[in-house]
Amino acid sequence: MPRKQLTHEPTLKQKTAKGLFWGGLSNGIQQVIGAVFGIVTARILSPDDYGLVGMLAIFTAIANTILESGFTAALVNKKEIRHEDYNAVFWFNLIAGIALYILLFFAAPLIARFYGKPELTNLSRLLFFSFLIGSTGVAHFAVMYKKMMVKERAMIDIITVFFSGAVGLTLALNGFAYWGLAIQTVLYTSIAVLFRWYYSPWRPTFTINFKPLKTMFGFSSKLFITNIFTQVSNNIFSVLLGKLYGERQVGYYSQGSKWMSMGNTVISGMIFSVAQPVFVEANEDKSRQLNIFRKMIRFGSFVSFPAMFGLAFIGNEFILITVGEKWLESVPFLQLFSVWAAFAYLSGLYSQLLLSYGKSDLIMIYSIALSLLILATALIMSEWGILPMVRAYVTVSFLSIGGWHYFVHKLTGLRFQSVLKDIAPYLGITLATFALTWLITKGIENLYLLLFSKIIIASALYIVAMRLTNSTLFNESLAYIKSNKA
Repeated sequence: MPRKQLTHEPTLKQKTAKGLFWGGLSNGIQQVIGAVFGIVTARILSPDDYGLVGMLAIFTAIANTILESGFTAALVNKKEIRHEDYNAVFWFNLIAGIALYILLFFAAPLIARFYGKPELTNLSRLLFFSFLIGSTGVAHFAVMYKKMMVKERAMIDIITVFFSGAVGLTLALNGFAYWGLAIQTVLYTSIAVLFRWYYSPWRPTFTINFKPLKTMFGFSSKLFITNIFTQVSNNIFSVLLGKLYGERQVGYYSQGSKWMSMGNTVISGMIFSVAQPVFVEANEDKSRQLNIFRKMIRFGSFVSFPAMFGLAFIGNEFILITVGEKWLESVPFLQLFSVWAAFAYLSGLYSQLLLSYGKSDLIMIYSIALSLLILATALIMSEWGILPMVRAYVTVSFLSIGGWHYFVHKLTGLRFQSVLKDIAPYLGITLATFALTWLITKGIENLYLLLFSKIIIASALYIVAMRLTNSTLFNESLAYIKSNKA
């Protein structure tokens, strides 16, 4: 007779709730820690310091994409995974990481010459060392992602942010300038990799066999190409601004983008820590999968709209109080990106659902077309100035959501009206909340009191609105938090 199970496997709903809880808690704590260190560091360093590091962002992003090569998503999509699959990914990444670092090490003078900044030669050689170290932790991350080890990943991320931030601040206080930012990045990656090895139950072996990669290549190669184009489109402004306007403008752009990213990471980290594994697990029941998808859309609206519209709403006061008047020119970037980021989770959810259907080719084609459109738009708008370029980018990004929905509709029959129905209540309540808050606080002149009042009043109004409308998500979230405290 089969042995009776003594423990119960968590249900998909329980796994999802746990993932959302720990993803949100982890990213929330991370961003608070990162914000504290970031505020103090930004007050010490200049826009030029951030701009020099920002100029290299596209190279680091592309290198990391090459190393990942879409294998994480490919491994998650596989129903059965063997040790050999992870082992092949590990050795591929390590060899690719060494080759890439050597290539970029010798290309560093060319990068410095392109920008006209000789100091970028040695700075890039140090900064690029981060992805060489990161290459040794990709397979371990895939293991933890596949097994939905969200609590362990949360602990890793919090520890990593704290220690790297502390070192970065210490270096800034001791006059290391942009070198401190580069060292902080390398340390961040090193600590993350170290703890992935500690927590992951998997270890590589010296039996090097790349044959398992062949079964994943058709899927992962399309994601690899997709991610390359996505990284280019995401970082093209740093390149164009650095070439056309200099490191100071890149610094303002990077600062505005950084604060938006810190807020958006809480939402995206919460949702995408579980989205693809959950969609894959529910793949055999399409109706159930679609219900899960729509609930994630509603959950995203519930947290993303108040958080990101709120950041845009307090942007001016936030920048002046935290990092100072010298960063005031970063406010328009922060506000524009925050408005887009409020909806950005939709694009991510659509692509995650398409991935669970194995449609990496569709994602690749659309992402390439979108990236080329963004690049063309940026080049056309560059003669009009920086803000028109960013406004055009945000506009194209908004319109792209319609394309993502079209492909999901073809696969699942999900109507756009249904998505609007899911997000409209939260969008309406959010906009009404901030409109009323603005009316209440518009007479306040003290900057600190204004920021405090906006946050407290808007938060209270939003919670009251959730109570009055008897929001299911609000009630479920409170119930889950209370159950974890018990």
